[in-house]
Amino acid sequence: MEEKTYKTMGGAGAMNIALGVVALVVGAASGILLIIAGAKLLAGRNKILF
Repeated sequence: MEEKTYKTMGGAGAMNIALGVVALVVGAASGILLIIAGAKLLAGRNKILF
């Protein structure tokens, strides 16, 4: 019984690490895209005529 628990905990730990890396990469990529989009909006704001 202890061996099964040990293997399950190992698999869960590996899954948590993998998901953490994926979340970090996705978060960083979306953050960079948001910064670029915001910079483009601020740069183009003086071209707007009301």
